[in-house]
Amino acid sequence: MRGVALSGRQGLNDDGRAAQDSEAESDETLMRRIGEGNRAAFATLLRRHLQRTQSLATRLTGSASDGEEVAQEAFQRVWTHAARWKPVAEGGKARFTTWLYRITANLAIDRRRKPRTTPIEDAPEPIDESADGFARVHERQLGQRVGTAVSALPPRQREVLVLCFYEGRSNVEAAELLDLTVGAVESLLVRARRALRATLADAYADLKETGS
Repeated sequence: MRGVALSGRQGLNDDGRAAQDSEAESDETLMRRIGEGNRAAFATLLRRHLQRTQSLATRLTGSASDGEEVAQEAFQRVWTHAARWKPVAEGGKARFTTWLYRITANLAIDRRRKPRTTPIEDAPEPIDESADGFARVHERQLGQRVGTAVSALPPRQREVLVLCFYEGRSNVEAAELLDLTVGAVESLLVRARRALRATLADAYADLKETGS
């Protein structure tokens, strides 16, 4: 990441306090310290949220490498804009996690609009011709088809599906993160599931035939 490291271990915070003390601090307190240039507070925030942010970005972009880059850029923006961010109690518009989600989602959507110069797929693995090997290949292929189908959904449907299905968020939580009504989230979920059923009908038929 430009300007600030994504990881690092410091014994003391920039103000001389023990680094482990920041682990118990709220996101809001950490953001205030980050706004003052405190790198130890930023490292704590990274440990707390980077993995989930990267997982979310990967789901939204459909690519692990894109997801990693989106997460890095999202936290670069956290560092850059921390001094201007305000908690809800001080007149801010959203909690830190909501704000971070929206940054990540917007960056992921922008990334998907860019033309790809390299394929997403990894190099092919050696073929395992055993019965279990064929079953694993079939399962992996099905997972890839599901991932491709999710990636092809309209952005809002994809976001709702990722939040509610992959991340286990409630409809209420998803509505807050996306700044939508609960009814709108439910409607988007219905449409997303309907689209996936139509797209994956053949895949589910293949899976049923294999298991019979």
